[in-house]
Amino acid sequence: MRQFDLTPYRRSTIGFDRLFDLLENSARAASSDNYPPFNLQRLSEDRYRITIAVAGFSRDEIEITAQQNLLLVQGKRGDDTQDGDFLHVGIANRSFERRFELADFVRVDDARLADGLLTVDLVREIPEAMKPKTIAIKTGSGPQAIEESHEDKAAA
Repeated sequence: MRQFDLTPYRRSTIGFDRLFDLLENSARAASSDNYPPFNLQRLSEDRYRITIAVAGFSRDEIEITAQQNLLLVQGKRGDDTQDGDFLHVGIANRSFERRFELADFVRVDDARLADGLLTVDLVREIPEAMKPKTIAIKTGSGPQAIEESHEDKAAA
C-alpha cells in the first residue's frame, strides 16, 4: 500500500488531528499482520457486525474490551504442546490482537462465539439531544410588542 503524506493537510486544518491519525494508523495496520481474518458487515443504517475467524480458540481464551472509540479483541493461547510430530502445520495456533476504531456513539451490543466464528454486533445510538428536531411553525400575527404597565413605569 502506498504511503500518503498528510503533512500539508495537517498544517492547513484545525481539529482534524484524530481523522489524520486514524488514516495513518489504518495504513500502518493494513500492511501488517492479517491474522485472524475478519468480515465487516453493515446490517442497517445504525447496526454493524464484525465476524472474526477464531478457529481453535475457546471462549476463555478470547477477551473483548470496548473503550471510548476503540474495540480491542484479543486471543491468548496457552502453551499447548500436542503429542506427535506434525508433518504440516496449517492451522494458526498463535495469540492475536485486533483493533477496530469506532465512531462516536457506537457501542457493542452483543458478542457470540459459535462454530469457530466470533460475532460482535455493534449499534450506533445518537443521544436525543443531538438528533435533528423538527420545529413547529405557528400561524397568526407576528410577535407582539410588550408594553410596560403603569406599575412598572412608577417603579422605575
